[in-house]
Amino acid sequence: VPSKGRKYFALKVKGDSLIEDGILDGDVVIAEQTNIAKDGDLVVALTENNEATLKYFYKEKDRIRLEPRNRALKPFFVQACTIQGRFVSLFRIPI
Repeated sequence: VPSKGRKYFALKVKGDSLIEDGILDGDVVIAEQTNIAKDGDLVVALTENNEATLKYFYKEKDRIRLEPRNRALKPFFVQACTIQGRFVSLFRIPI
């Protein structure tokens, strides 16, 4: 149930970086628009090269770790990123 004053957006997932969480290529995620993230939040982040990514956020001593949930992939590290939103829900459109 949307709360008063909160904004949400939808984002289509591209790739398999979150398959261990059951988030698959082609799924549509709903995110609450916010620029604040806590360690362990699943966020939509805009990286330094202006790419949007859906990953788990962890603030480290001198960098940010954006972590997938796919054992075949490694986390990546950035000096900064812009948090666009926090994961709320997901829709899977049957083919």
